[in-house]
Amino acid sequence: MGRDRLSWDEYAVAWARLHGGFDPRKAGPMVRGWLRVAYVIGSGLARIGISPGGVTFAGLVLCVSVPVLAGRPALAAVFVLLAAMADSADGATAVVSGRATRLGYLYDSVADRLGEAAWLMAFWLVGAPGILVVTAGGLSWLHEYVRARVAAAGMRDIGVVTVGERPTRVSIAFVGLLLAGAVELVQADLPAGTITVVTAVWVLLALVGLLQLLAAFHRAMR
Repeated sequence: MGRDRLSWDEYAVAWARLHGGFDPRKAGPMVRGWLRVAYVIGSGLARIGISPGGVTFAGLVLCVSVPVLAGRPALAAVFVLLAAMADSADGATAVVSGRATRLGYLYDSVADRLGEAAWLMAFWLVGAPGILVVTAGGLSWLHEYVRARVAAAGMRDIGVVTVGERPTRVSIAFVGLLLAGAVELVQADLPAGTITVVTAVWVLLALVGLLQLLAAFHRAMR
């Protein structure tokens, strides 16, 4: 069986080795479903010869387009979804085609952080308070930093999926901008309040996720 035809179980094992040791098959329904879709898309892209780097670049371009489209939040939400699909598909493409490298993983991680910054910039442009937007970004960055440092320390058995993982942030960005676009049809000043509430939810889930990650780290240390 070729690397571009990995089964879901084989893919999950390979994916876990690259993501701190946690098994996507044991994740919650939303995270597991999202990664399953990425596996299907990545398998198709690998089969037709699309490179993981090309998919990463396309996803970053889509992310940068989101704040440009902040004046049309519903359309910006569509670009968030497309960018997130590209982001998940690039890693899946790399795994199923046997082209996963440390450099590619680094580029993908940098693209993820830049992409989320672009989404949060769109939140600010729609009307979310700057301090709330910065807090959301900072907590999400800290979540990923802590996970990376734990993995770098060799603690691969800390595997835990928190409520603040990237699929959750993707969902918040997509739903938040979609809601902002919907309420704009009702009243022009509603999007700002809506996106403020959505940003607060992002902050809350990012904080809880970070605490979950730190708790798992302390349990592993003991």
